[in-house]
Amino acid sequence: MNPMRTLSNLKHSVPLVFEAAQARNLRVLRNLAGPSYRGLVLQQGKHEPETAMPVGFDAIFNWTYRRDHAELAKLYELAKVNQWNGSTLLDWTIDVDPHDNDRPLLPYKLMPTTALPEWDGLPQREKEIQRHAIMAWFLSQFLHGEQGALLAAAQVVNAVPWVDAKLFGSTQVMDEGRHFEVFYRYLHEKLEKIYPVNDNLYVILDSLMSDSRWDFKFLGMQIMVEGLALGAFRLIFDLTEEPLLKKLLEYVIRDEARHVRYGVLALATYYKNELSEYERIEREDWAFEVSLLMRNRFLAHEFYDEYYAHKLSRQEWDRFVYRSEMMRHFHKVMFARIVPNLKAIGLLTDRIRPRYEKIDLLKYEAGKSATQLSDNEVLTD
Repeated sequence: MNPMRTLSNLKHSVPLVFEAAQARNLRVLRNLAGPSYRGLVLQQGKHEPETAMPVGFDAIFNWTYRRDHAELAKLYELAKVNQWNGSTLLDWTIDVDPHDNDRPLLPYKLMPTTALPEWDGLPQREKEIQRHAIMAWFLSQFLHGEQGALLAAAQVVNAVPWVDAKLFGSTQVMDEGRHFEVFYRYLHEKLEKIYPVNDNLYVILDSLMSDSRWDFKFLGMQIMVEGLALGAFRLIFDLTEEPLLKKLLEYVIRDEARHVRYGVLALATYYKNELSEYERIEREDWAFEVSLLMRNRFLAHEFYDEYYAHKLSRQEWDRFVYRSEMMRHFHKVMFARIVPNLKAIGLLTDRIRPRYEKIDLLKYEAGKSATQLSDNEVLTD
């Protein structure tokens, strides 16, 4: 990588590193230091066609085959009857026109660019081009997250000790493979544009994939990444008028709701009965740092690099995006799902609450956790 580019990336990473250092939790900092350097500074997700992430966990064989987690067993039965085939169930003959204003991919209000002074003066065609690009950016990040979920789910099947959790996990592997397939197909065939992985998402994936503890994979993927995705999918589902994308998201949302519920059911019991106070604090701090990374994930720097880097600095872009209606919408739907789930698994204690309050996320704690939402509420709540 160009040395000047490396220095620039390091400069932009300093605020995040400073925020992480506030925790003074050395194990959390050690867990995130390598992934942050590889993702935010070296930007390995953008400069390598493939990335090898070392995994060091034990594969647990359960020779008793005891089925003693009733709620996970019910979830497994639900997953079996809700499998679907993206090749036949979705109508891929639908013509997707990114410039169609009668069936728009997104309303303009959900685009971060509407907060920029020059937006109103852009030609209509340029607005349509950027709407196409920002949707491609959103869906590209979903695609990258689904690949991470596929690999993490496969790891969890190996590492989780309970038979009922292994059985449900096997259905999630199939679900994530299907999501990987349909998002790639939509991007490749319909939008014809795929963006590289966002650096903040790369850090999260690197951190949870390389940690040897199975519950960190649950916490990082089922609670944080999948919880965020569920909120983001729901928002786009509500607002898009493109019929193929809307139907695709409807099916994906129902799958993701099961995955998040799986994480809450597994971790609520495990964290209550198996963790020491020291271990709980480490997970509490780690989840907060991941919340910061996920908040920054939707700053859309890859889109900025293509369309606005020559017009304003990244700091100026970030300020506009933070003030945009898009960011307000995304904060609400993302963290309205995540914060109640953190509370349900015991990671929103009085110790950590002031830090969530400081970044204006504590207001979401009264919402329903994944285990309190009905299947219909996933699409309507």
